[in-house]
Amino acid sequence: MLFLIKTLRALMRNPQGAIGTVLVFLLLLISVFGPFLAPQDPESFNFGSRFAPPSAEFLFGTDWFGRDLFSRILVGARSTVLLAILATFIGTASGALIGIFSGFVGGWVDELIMRTIDAIMAIPGLLLALMILTVLGSSSLNAVIAIGVAFAPGMARISRSTTLAVRELDYVSAARARGESKLWIIFSEILPNMVAPVIVEATIRVAFAIMTLATLSFLGLGAQPPSPEWGLMIADAREHMFRSPWPILAPGISIALVAIAFNLLGDGLRDVLNPHSQE
Repeated sequence: MLFLIKTLRALMRNPQGAIGTVLVFLLLLISVFGPFLAPQDPESFNFGSRFAPPSAEFLFGTDWFGRDLFSRILVGARSTVLLAILATFIGTASGALIGIFSGFVGGWVDELIMRTIDAIMAIPGLLLALMILTVLGSSSLNAVIAIGVAFAPGMARISRSTTLAVRELDYVSAARARGESKLWIIFSEILPNMVAPVIVEATIRVAFAIMTLATLSFLGLGAQPPSPEWGLMIADAREHMFRSPWPILAPGISIALVAIAFNLLGDGLRDVLNPHSQE
């Protein structure tokens, strides 16, 4: 708890970190309470207000069915932001465990795991996610799994490189001298001392997860209609973009703002948690 308080105070003294922290906090509030904050039913048709521009009644305008875009953005934040965070957590947790184990064990096991990781990383992340979804089928949950799997190899390499440096430090040698088990050393000595770079990388990757999730939904492989997921909203609005720009601008700007917020937070955390960046 003391570490979190110190980190938060340091973030608020960092311009990028402060802006990113405030924006991400607001985004999380919207993601959790968005359905309760929506002024109108996001699925309610109002054919008399089709393609309405932003106004006091419809803050972001309406789409081709007269649905309130502001309400759809608020409700869709849960299926966009929270699912992206979940996908990042899956990729971070699995990749970090693989990287720590590989770096700590070393030898032929490390070589085998890393060469496998290199082979997987040769496949672009989006293409790998598409391949996984081809097998699992199209749904939001499967898209989250696919993104998590696509992110895991990169996190494995980062955690492995950190583990290689940490495992040579004195406190790890002392734990070995005491006869501690490998699992105890990994989870009690190595993992707590390599959390910082993993957290920084995970925070930045949330932005990529949001864009990837939106891309998969745009291609029809993520969320399915009538979900107000932002990428799906953009895909559905393509046919009407010349009649009204608002159905595309509202979710598009939302995706951009979320990506910027998490990138700012990641940059701030990098400055705060990485002592070399402060030299």
